[in-house]
Amino acid sequence: MYGKLHGACLYGIDGVLIEVETDLSNGLPQTAIIGLPDSAIREAVERVRAAIKNCGFKYPSQRVTINLAPADLRKEGSSFDFAIALGLLTTSGQVVLPAGERTLFIGELALDGSIRPVNGVLSMVDLAKREGFHSVLLPEENAGEARLITGIRIYAVRHLMDLIPAKDHGQYAIEGQSKDPNSNYLSDPINDELTNQVTNQVIKRSNDPAPIPVSNQAENHGQGKRITARQQIIIHAYDHLPQADQIPMGEVKEIIDAMEDYSDVLGQLHAKRALVIAAAGMHNIVLIGPPGAGKTMLIRRLPSILPPLTEKEALEVTKIYSAAGKWKESSPHLMNIRPFRSPHHTISAAGLVGGGGIPKPGEISLAHRGILFLDELPEFSRHVLEVLRQPLEDRNVTISRSRAVFKYPAHFLLAASMNPCHCGFFGSDTQHQRCTCSPAAVARYRSRISGPLLDRIDLQLEVSQPKDWREEKESLSSTEMRRQVLAAQAIQIHRYSKLPFSWNSELSGQMLRKYAVLEHNAAELLDQTMDALGLSMRAYDRILKLSRTIADLNQSEKITMSHVAEAIQYRNMDRAHASFSEE
Repeated sequence: MYGKLHGACLYGIDGVLIEVETDLSNGLPQTAIIGLPDSAIREAVERVRAAIKNCGFKYPSQRVTINLAPADLRKEGSSFDFAIALGLLTTSGQVVLPAGERTLFIGELALDGSIRPVNGVLSMVDLAKREGFHSVLLPEENAGEARLITGIRIYAVRHLMDLIPAKDHGQYAIEGQSKDPNSNYLSDPINDELTNQVTNQVIKRSNDPAPIPVSNQAENHGQGKRITARQQIIIHAYDHLPQADQIPMGEVKEIIDAMEDYSDVLGQLHAKRALVIAAAGMHNIVLIGPPGAGKTMLIRRLPSILPPLTEKEALEVTKIYSAAGKWKESSPHLMNIRPFRSPHHTISAAGLVGGGGIPKPGEISLAHRGILFLDELPEFSRHVLEVLRQPLEDRNVTISRSRAVFKYPAHFLLAASMNPCHCGFFGSDTQHQRCTCSPAAVARYRSRISGPLLDRIDLQLEVSQPKDWREEKESLSSTEMRRQVLAAQAIQIHRYSKLPFSWNSELSGQMLRKYAVLEHNAAELLDQTMDALGLSMRAYDRILKLSRTIADLNQSEKITMSHVAEAIQYRNMDRAHASFSEE
């Protein structure tokens, strides 16, 4: 006897369809799961055995072989329990699923037959829709996440026995009886009373929101007494299961308005201008200044001026959080606000880029399409910071394992803050605060940030203590700054409408030369700066991208000398500290 159902698992952050094949043959009773399963899947045998028994069915007393295809792909997690259990029940003839219905089964089984939630459901359901599946049966706790994908039927299941329909949705068949073509279900006069008892129990179970205590399972499901081994339960449709309603994407204006506002930051107009440029083109930025200058305060308000995620970006980000188990079930829509991640400086390299025995997305992937804020940048381990170099260029991170290679997206805006030296007052001595660091100590502190990493940061800005802030009556607000950002973004969206990117920071190679053309005097100024400061070609390209964004903010199609001059002044570490870091 052979049967096949479809399950799914995660491969990185993407869903993968898996065929769950079940074969029953004569031989000593034993169960084997093949197809490169991990330990969680191998342990599914005992979970499924107990769940089937405690729901009143009979676990096959034969040689059972379960194959997870494709066999050369490593499978991980507990999302196959539901599909394995139904595969055994259908192959042994105890359950008959709807014919012609392509259905995906996702969920972990408890020993009493309850269906527990799993991570990454959004990616699995999205794949099922693209592969032409009609419906998905999954845990009730995952229904809110799955309903974000439209165009496919989602059914929430709390318990394995929820699959038994009410009397008007299904029929009970007794093995060995012939079917009357004029009747809706097979009848056995001897067992009519038994059938009614089972149906009443099922209706009670389906309408009762409270879980049935374990002690009552034997009474309600009979543990094989009420449902005999000879009895089959035929399921014609899933209409009796609760179907998750689609909820439209919510508005984000109220969420943005509730964020901390730049109007709270008095002064610092130069820093606010740099942050507008960073947000308008998704350029990396670092703020350098003494303690208390407002560096952290400025960057933590950066999400309030970023444009909301597009629908495509929102799906990407929500998939990552779903795979990492960090998506909030209470959210009625895809993530529309760009993520803001601020890991502590004690984080490991694996925590930043992702990894582990079962690889999970790291902080840079959780910051995808948003902001990764590294406060007190030199306090991070040198090794940890160096792993950022490749993701900043490629906008993804690849994690290799012996049996698989996982690729996670990592297109983020790097925002960082740091002191100029260990004590924090180098270059900003006052009567009451003087730098106590020796030149050697300053050099050691700054050498924690390598030159190649600094090359990848577009805006390097010094932030000093604000002056005359008491006399300032009004401060530039997030609403005004966001208006400038959205205007510049609209220009970029129109310019790159036929290209696979939409930000100036993504320009490279031929596209950079095409869309970032300098006027003659602007090109001469940049060439002179290159020779004077000894800038790398990477720094040259980043100044071009920055100039393009500044021109867009000024509603100018041409990149003039003033735009280039402003971009050059944001390469502060190249200008004022040519020997800031070592290669």
